[in-house]
Amino acid sequence: MGLMRSHLLFVLLAASPFLFGQKKMLDAEAIWKIQRIGEAALSPDGKTVAFTVRTFDVEKNTSTRHIYVVALDGGVPKQITSEGSVNERPKWTPDSKRIAWVSNRGGSSQVWTMDPDGSAAKQVTTIATEAGGLLVSPDGKNIVFQSSVYPDCADEDCNKKRMAAEAASKTKARVYTGLLYRHWTEYQGKRRNHLFVVGVGGGKVKDLTPGPYDVPPFSLGGPDDYSISPDGAELCFAMNTDEVQATSTNSELFVVPMGGGEAKKITVNVAADLSPLYSPDGKYLAYRAQAKAGFESDKWRLVVMERATGVATLLTEGLDRAVGSIAWAGDSKRLFYTIEDRGRVTLQLTPVAGGGSQTVVSGASHLDDVQFTPDGKTMIYTEHSGSKPIEIYKAASRSTPVALTKLNDALLAEYEAPAFEEFYVDGAEKAKVHSFVLKPFGFDAKKKYPVLFLIHGGPQGAWGQSWSYRWNPQVFANAGFVVVMPNPRGSTGYGQKFTDEISDDWGGKVYEDIMAVVDKVESEAWADKERFAAAGGSYGGYMVNWMLGHTNRFKAFVSHAGVYDLRSMAGETEELWFVNWEFKGMPWDQPETYAKWSPSYFVKDFKTPTLVLHGELDYRVPVGQGMQLFTGLQLQKVPSKMVLFPDEGHWILKPQNSLLWYKSFIDWVTEFTQKKGE
Repeated sequence: MGLMRSHLLFVLLAASPFLFGQKKMLDAEAIWKIQRIGEAALSPDGKTVAFTVRTFDVEKNTSTRHIYVVALDGGVPKQITSEGSVNERPKWTPDSKRIAWVSNRGGSSQVWTMDPDGSAAKQVTTIATEAGGLLVSPDGKNIVFQSSVYPDCADEDCNKKRMAAEAASKTKARVYTGLLYRHWTEYQGKRRNHLFVVGVGGGKVKDLTPGPYDVPPFSLGGPDDYSISPDGAELCFAMNTDEVQATSTNSELFVVPMGGGEAKKITVNVAADLSPLYSPDGKYLAYRAQAKAGFESDKWRLVVMERATGVATLLTEGLDRAVGSIAWAGDSKRLFYTIEDRGRVTLQLTPVAGGGSQTVVSGASHLDDVQFTPDGKTMIYTEHSGSKPIEIYKAASRSTPVALTKLNDALLAEYEAPAFEEFYVDGAEKAKVHSFVLKPFGFDAKKKYPVLFLIHGGPQGAWGQSWSYRWNPQVFANAGFVVVMPNPRGSTGYGQKFTDEISDDWGGKVYEDIMAVVDKVESEAWADKERFAAAGGSYGGYMVNWMLGHTNRFKAFVSHAGVYDLRSMAGETEELWFVNWEFKGMPWDQPETYAKWSPSYFVKDFKTPTLVLHGELDYRVPVGQGMQLFTGLQLQKVPSKMVLFPDEGHWILKPQNSLLWYKSFIDWVTEFTQKKGE
């Protein structure tokens, strides 16, 4: 008996790499275990990086966000906050001796400061309307922060009384006399976002942007839309003062003294001006600008304004790519900036005096948050790809980049995350159409696989070498699919003409591009053309809805937050500049266009089983779009299911909801793409 036990133990130990050490692909549960790194901030002395880490408790359906520091020379990152559930926006004082940050540790969101090891924490603000989005002035004297206040209130006491009265009111009716009365997931209330200033040591706060407008304007991300001059005397900020906010993208740049006073407009562009950033010597102001009024996806150009004269110089007009984030070189003579290029985000450099751009860093990844040490010899940045989430890196000239953070290495070592592959095909009018491909772990080219085509949103967006939590291709590949992610007409990163060619042509060339990709995949020996599925969100959901009425090549569809009926969409969405641009007017201006491209006009041709997913707080593509689609599918007796999320907007963000979303998605496409007998 003892010999048998010994033999069995030997067999188990010998097989352990397969029984116990075999890797698997990431599933939906695994991605919620990943620690999400963000908001990296290099200390002015170039010795330490502060950053945030967000972790989730799936069972409790909650998250916590804390601040960490890591030495630029390396070492183990150290968590320096422990109280509260939200600790964010770490910003260093100029002497590198204190960190200012935003925390709810005291019961509301306020500005705090602490030593770099987390000790000696001090609360700076106690404002009833709460604080966020802080900046520390370069002279070390003040902190600028955001707060949402009643614009007709002159002091803190007035805001407190108004908040209390609003909370106690027996009626919750909303009354509006203008547009943009709701946006993304929230209805417009009586408060407006303003920028305030307070001394680093605390004291009385002052509203620097009083009035009826939100400062800064709504943003989906990207660089800050406000900046403090190096001498600490001036604040530059973006603001949209057009009468009808729902039809305008015309944000302008303004400046105001740090002590308060009348704001002065310094740009006169008819389109958006955003992301101001002063040069270290204070002589220049860099910012991003668009040229086409009302077009949110116009190319972002890099502009430099000489503050003394107000003369603005366009630096990247000859570059057929949009400018993302911006960073100044320490000598104020050069500008670094990121661009999206063919599914990657790379770092570029251009002289302020003018001249061509040159690539500084490129590769198969998404690079951002670039910052430099005082001597300019070392750079830190964040990087992620389709197979690895965000980590912080440092790089010196002509040296191999080094990871400063490896918070997820131990977790990811348990999983296999294959790298993306890619290919090009000829699409409509012989345009080159790029696609990424992710194959399941252990892929065998001799076998036949079901294929899942993912259609991105926007429509001016793109799939890239970037990590995603909401539509993670690794999770779908783990379910056994070869995942194909085409970047058809409308996609960004392939030149502005390619991006522009989807407007007023939503179901035209872009559909042909996608079908060309499907044709290419179908020709592959590993692709089982009888088991194709397609899914998309937002515009991607629109394209799925369009495909419902125009092809029977797919066994299953998933439409998340998809546009279904263009006429009703135009009447109930909020960013009207979008529909005005995409369809050259409202439905009463262009009735033929709305009829031509609306999936709802082709409902009698719907045959493919379809899953409808929608958030009820989605005001970008309102939930009625999903409900109308489901009604059409049901009345046409097409196999269909609708999953509504009452507490979600355009994106499904809560852990438990996300797990249900992934399960519903994967179960649906698997059901209709299984081989008989499986």
